[in-house]
Amino acid sequence: MEGKSQGVSSYIEGEEVCGNCEDQGIQKCQAVQPNTEELDSPPASPLPPPIFLYPGAKKQNARSVPPKSLRAAGHPLQDYSHNSSSSSLSSSSSWQPSFPDPPSPGSGGLSPSSSLQLMMMMMNYTGVGGNHNNEKAQKNPNYLMANERMNLMNMAKLSIKGLIESALNLGRTLDSDYAPLQQFFVVMEHCLKHGLKAKKTFLGQNKSFWGPLELVEKLVPEASEITASVKDLPGLRTPIGRGRAWLRLALMQKKLSEYMKALINRKDLLSEFYEPNALMMEEEGAIISGLLVGLNVIDANFCMKGEDLDSQVGVIDFSMYLKEGSIAKCSEGDGQITAILDQKNYVEELNRQLSATVNNLQAKVDALEKSNTKLTEELAVANNRIITMQEEMERIKEETSYYSETSKKVNKQDRTADGQALSEAKKQLKEETQLRLDVEKELEVQIGMRQEMDLAMKMLDKDVCEKQDTLAALRQQLDDLRALKHELSFKLQGSDLALKQKSELNSRLEEKTNQMSATVKQLEQRLHVSERDRQSAEEANKLFKQEFGDKIESLQLEVDRLKKQR
Repeated sequence: MEGKSQGVSSYIEGEEVCGNCEDQGIQKCQAVQPNTEELDSPPASPLPPPIFLYPGAKKQNARSVPPKSLRAAGHPLQDYSHNSSSSSLSSSSSWQPSFPDPPSPGSGGLSPSSSLQLMMMMMNYTGVGGNHNNEKAQKNPNYLMANERMNLMNMAKLSIKGLIESALNLGRTLDSDYAPLQQFFVVMEHCLKHGLKAKKTFLGQNKSFWGPLELVEKLVPEASEITASVKDLPGLRTPIGRGRAWLRLALMQKKLSEYMKALINRKDLLSEFYEPNALMMEEEGAIISGLLVGLNVIDANFCMKGEDLDSQVGVIDFSMYLKEGSIAKCSEGDGQITAILDQKNYVEELNRQLSATVNNLQAKVDALEKSNTKLTEELAVANNRIITMQEEMERIKEETSYYSETSKKVNKQDRTADGQALSEAKKQLKEETQLRLDVEKELEVQIGMRQEMDLAMKMLDKDVCEKQDTLAALRQQLDDLRALKHELSFKLQGSDLALKQKSELNSRLEEKTNQMSATVKQLEQRLHVSERDRQSAEEANKLFKQEFGDKIESLQLEVDRLKKQR
């Protein structure tokens, strides 16, 4: 497996880069530029041939011939060849591979044979017959672009499916060091770079997918937050680094699919940055944006400050997809993914409904707390009044008891006192007793008022709840009335405008009618004049015929006679 991954190389933006020489900065090595004389001899290294992401390159004829080392060793790639040891570079004996259908995203894990078939399909997707297809690709450049789009779409399917499966099996939040996540961003970067138009600058031509990603904030206002965050990051100096940071933040926000779909739907804006046959301009881009919906189940967390996104090298590692897998397990995994997605959507919808309910209840609780504080203040005032009344009643009781004792003492000591003083004391006693009775009655009234106040508070609580419901209904009706009023105002403005237009049209028609009537009168006058002229002309003609008719006939006869004489 390690030997296979070492032989993998990339074909990006028209340049061939070998995987073994990529770290040393060598763009073109001898492994990917074989001469026609060296193809008949065995390769120098035992490694398998390089597998190119974009097929149909300059040396396609060289790649169409399988190495003799693989044929001699019984390599699985030998199944693709129809000619064994007698294959050469001639068009009549060129290697003719047969291509299997690429696996779908939900077909399960790839076995080593199916993965190798997929890679061979991506390497020689241009069709049967190397020389014929090379001529076809040279005549029609769209043929090569279509193959590149198909290969990128298949790699995106594999990357997204592998990322979802591994993330669900891992069961925790992903970070930037997670290998399937890194490969997913590399594949997305290749998809966004496909078919980019080169912009000329002072330092040369520059191709960057940051320009299209900046358009997303104009299409989706929610994307302005991550765009501003990317621009504020201090460690990013190149547009490609900003584009990579934007992809990571969009994945963290779980809206990468929404942003890509909004961007792909605006082909008029993308045409400024992409060629007409680019992946983002064709239906493969829409398919990839649909596949990105599945990534909403993944929780990712990235630290952008310490990560160097400007100098990363985006090379796809095909060895990650060369693994054993069964269709049954993957079908069960797909079922689990769909179930988890359904549960997640249900929980999010339920969470939104519960948050709205909590907000409404919080508003009701605030209103009830205000009314409760007001009622508690009123109750405290009533309690203070009751306490003061009770203190006053006790004071009156003490005074009455004191007066009764003094009256008894006075009766015992001085029974012979003046009757007038006794009557005055009796009157005062009656007044005090009457005052006491009044105070007791008032106390009973206050107690009854307190009970009524408690009952009124309970009734007020119920009334407040009912009024809150009524208020919510009235607010809804008010909103409906406002919307209806707004709609009616628009209709009224439209009707006023139509009425103005019709009135202007009527005035124009009246003017035209007046002009037509004046023209008709003039024509009638001209008709009368011409009729008179015609009649006078007819009369003159009749007179002329009467006067010169005989002369004309005689002259005609003479002319005929002269013609006969000639």
